Amino acid sequence: MKQSTLYTTYKKDIVPVLKEKFGFTNIMQVPKVEKVVVNVGYGRHHKDKAVIERVDRTLRAITGQKPVHNKAKKSISNFKIREGVEVGASVTLRGEAMYDFLYKLVHLVLPRVRDFRGLSPKGFDCQGNYSFGLKDQTAFPEVSADMVDQTHGVEVTVATNARTREEGMALLTEIGFPFKQDNK
Repeated sequence: MKQSTLYTTYKKDIVPVLKEKFGFTNIMQVPKVEKVVVNVGYGRHHKDKAVIERVDRTLRAITGQKPVHNKAKKSISNFKIREGVEVGASVTLRGEAMYDFLYKLVHLVLPRVRDFRGLSPKGFDCQGNYSFGLKDQTAFPEVSADMVDQTHGVEVTVATNARTREEGMALLTEIGFPFKQDNK
């Protein structure tokens, strides 16, 4: 079985660098990516079956998996949403599919984003997980021009087992995520 290019790079190159940088004594302490969640919200189109079908088809093409439709947990009258209504779709990637998606994201998708100047480092939470959004799905090579009737955003969350924000950022930087540099 062929392993992902990013996974072999992680094992051979990234683990020793992070182990030395943070002074870990055991390689099990080195942070790693646990899962990647790709999410699309329907927004005001939550009743339009055609939009839901397009989002479903787009997520299948991007990730290679069938998306799960997420339901509202409670009613919000200002947004005209009732409890139990489908409000979005998401796909959770783990294992080899996750590493293949991250490799594609870093090397193909992000360079294709229009007016891209780097990812904001403010997207980290205190446990080292990172979330960011793309304004349209056309940056993914699997999405052809004839598939797109209407553009929609895509949110990507990279969940790591890092204990701090700095460890998570170091891991994703070594993987190749292009973060903006702070000009102080």
